[in-house]
Amino acid sequence: MRGVLLISPRRYYCTLLRTPSIEDFPYKKGKGPCIQSNVPPAKWEQVLEGIRKMRCSEEEPEDKFEKAHTSLPPREHFDLRQILLTRCSEYFFKIFINAFTSVHMTTLLTCPGATERLRQNNLLTADNINKADESTLKELIYPVGFYTIKASNMKKIAKICLVKYGGDIPSTLEELLSLPGVGPKIAHLVMHIAWNKVLGICVDTHVHRICNRLGWVFKKGTTQKTSSPEETRKALELWLPGEEWVSINPTLVLFEQTICTPLRSRCEMCSISSMCPSAFKETAISSSKRKKPTSSKTP
Repeated sequence: MRGVLLISPRRYYCTLLRTPSIEDFPYKKGKGPCIQSNVPPAKWEQVLEGIRKMRCSEEEPEDKFEKAHTSLPPREHFDLRQILLTRCSEYFFKIFINAFTSVHMTTLLTCPGATERLRQNNLLTADNINKADESTLKELIYPVGFYTIKASNMKKIAKICLVKYGGDIPSTLEELLSLPGVGPKIAHLVMHIAWNKVLGICVDTHVHRICNRLGWVFKKGTTQKTSSPEETRKALELWLPGEEWVSINPTLVLFEQTICTPLRSRCEMCSISSMCPSAFKETAISSSKRKKPTSSKTP
């Protein structure tokens, strides 16, 4: 598959764990999709190919992160046919906890810190997390966003996994989404990495923002932008080919970090600006806001 070959599963996993968590509260089913049709946007393939060709002259961020990330062994060392073995289930629970404690940090070297500290204290199994004090978990995963809520949810999840799954993690998307604090991004990520099933796109705030800037997603029957990552995921899955579902997240995340930055996008450096409906517009708007109208004083 063309999309998958451009990035290794391990690099894909590391890139996703570097992004801000958007799932700090329990997942709730919506009333139904309120999104666009399944007609692909014009020139989306040229746009995506152009994004892939753009690379920083410096070492890519995920390369730096991957070098620092040592808390989990490569997935290739495990045979999925032996998934019921104890060591394998412990490994998959580690994957889940690593995804659950993903953080928003300004420096890449501290990104794996939470999971590494849990590993050093032998707290990467359901049994040990269930026995640990919540205050200890909070201290070890700090400064992960919403660390107090996540520590509490980790205890709840560990108990559920022990009682219902024998210390393993759920093997279906629906069961993962039923766990406290788990939303679509984490659920789809875990399904892919742990169970080798690609059931949906991992959409975070980065992918949500870029897709709207590119004009790839809209609310149903309108030209309005989607208002949440979950809306964006549903809209994107309607037309994006399945072979692109794995690689689209790290591709767009890297693009946002280097070119299409959140506050001041570098449109002058972007090779696809001629095909982007948002090119140079946000820069122009921010500049006009800084210019305050001068009021004429009457004598």
